[in-house]
Amino acid sequence: MKLNAFDRLLTIMDELRENCPWDKKQTMESLRHLTIEETYELGDAILENDMEEVKKELGDLMLHMVFYARIGSEKGAFDVSDVLTEVCEKLIRRHPHIYGDVKAEDENVVKENWEKIKLKEKGNKSVLGGVPGSLPAMVKAMRIQEKARGAGFDWEKKEQVWEKVEEEMNEFKEEFNIEDESRIDREKAQNEFGDLLFSLINYSRFIDINPEEALERTNKKFIKRFNYLESESKKDGKTLSEMSLDEMDEYWDKAKSL
Repeated sequence: MKLNAFDRLLTIMDELRENCPWDKKQTMESLRHLTIEETYELGDAILENDMEEVKKELGDLMLHMVFYARIGSEKGAFDVSDVLTEVCEKLIRRHPHIYGDVKAEDENVVKENWEKIKLKEKGNKSVLGGVPGSLPAMVKAMRIQEKARGAGFDWEKKEQVWEKVEEEMNEFKEEFNIEDESRIDREKAQNEFGDLLFSLINYSRFIDINPEEALERTNKKFIKRFNYLESESKKDGKTLSEMSLDEMDEYWDKAKSL
């Protein structure tokens, strides 16, 4: 059943590529931004725990993967069989505790082995060489820290990391004192703020919180409450631009209780 469904998708992709004016025109470059958009839509569905939407977005992404493979075959570079074979071989190589005689008692050992094998395979001169340069800054910080940990460069206890957070906070406050209205060195303040964010992201690893997901949940919560503020104040014949902050806070507090 699974193979039949995948074969049907491949067949449809071939038919679209050969007969549809839009599909015939697409390139890897033209599909790239659409793929990124579909990935974010999948991320939204996962955060909303909407399984029906997750299924839909997975289908959209699967279509994109098949599309890239079809274009690759037209270029004589690879086909879908090559893609699947390579990922299967990679999974076997990077799981020697399953397909070899290596022992791995917990997930940390698995991650360390994965990074060591990956480093050897790619031939990177640096452990951090495998971090894509185009990643969003927060995700990139997470991957940098994970790879450094895989090489053994990491804090031992979360208390040490929190001390670093407090240290960076104090350094930032020195550069940007909220009680001091004098002109600040924005470049230095920006650097210190970046250090503070990096240390907070680091701490999140030690308490098993994904900072990207945490921030997105907060974004969604803010949007929901702000939408309530807009809609309910409008029902009462009020305009946001003409309301005081205290008036807005009344609606905001109601939104928080929903």
